[in-house]
Amino acid sequence: MTFRDPWLLLLVLLVLLQVYLAFNRRARPALAFSGAWLLADIKASWKLRLAKYSFALRSLALALFVFGLARPQSLIPESPTETYGIDIVLAIDVSTSMRAEDLAPGKDRLAAAKEVVRDFVAGRSGDRVGMVVFAGRPYTQSPLTVDYEVITEMLDLIDTGMVEDGTAIGMALGTAVNRLQDSNAKTKIVILLTDGRNNMGEISPETAAQAAASMRVRVYTVGVGTRDLAPYPVVDALGRKRYVYQEAEVDDASLGKIAELTGGRYFRATDSKSLRETYEEIDRLEKSELPSRKYGEYKELFPVFVVPAAGLLFLELLLAASWLRRAP
Repeated sequence: MTFRDPWLLLLVLLVLLQVYLAFNRRARPALAFSGAWLLADIKASWKLRLAKYSFALRSLALALFVFGLARPQSLIPESPTETYGIDIVLAIDVSTSMRAEDLAPGKDRLAAAKEVVRDFVAGRSGDRVGMVVFAGRPYTQSPLTVDYEVITEMLDLIDTGMVEDGTAIGMALGTAVNRLQDSNAKTKIVILLTDGRNNMGEISPETAAQAAASMRVRVYTVGVGTRDLAPYPVVDALGRKRYVYQEAEVDDASLGKIAELTGGRYFRATDSKSLRETYEEIDRLEKSELPSRKYGEYKELFPVFVVPAAGLLFLELLLAASWLRRAP
């Protein structure tokens, strides 16, 4: 146990001085009585005996109050911990081609991707995550945050057709990198998921990759889609849903080049299993250690002294106002 203000303990000396003076004063009789032997057989009443202890109660209460004022504390031991974290921006393609149902039965590409990304975000700890969605143009769905519930809610809201159609990979990567511009993390990454090739936007994927490399942002690119013909749902003139088969247009060469320029890796996911394995592999990235400080936590112990002191003082006042009350 330690005291925050130990100098206040000097006030205990005043309490001791008060006790010393009080007992010395009582030791000297006020009147000399030659026949004191006459009183030898007279026993002191219970009130008189109790009155001796009332002063002791008050002195003890004052001493306990002094200890409480000195703020006694106990240090709660903490074991050293290391904090790790990276800044991650998820760039997700929401173009209409993501409606193809070739990754999992009954699910389109975007639904399968959202399921895997949701688990990826839930598995983070101490990392900041942001999200950019894109089709013909990109926009920021969520800035960097450690509130993973917000990221999950924003993820649930995205859908195909929410942005004008097209595939602006270069612009999407540029926006994602821009989200990391003010980041102080030692490790900054972008995970770009798409099923197409760049066909819109003023920035080429290679130019955006070079910008990312200059900012030391590592880009992991994920191409989704079967290598065969993919079933794509359409609605015919009678309002019935049917499927047409289209060839996947994943630009492996361009996505591989982006990853190579930035020190990342390119993954090709042809089904839900390989897509999940891709994000699990990225999840095993080396984390950067963030500077952290260890703060000692103290528990205040003043109630241990103040509460009994208040009880003793109340008892002394109660006795003085009742059984030990003196006539005026």
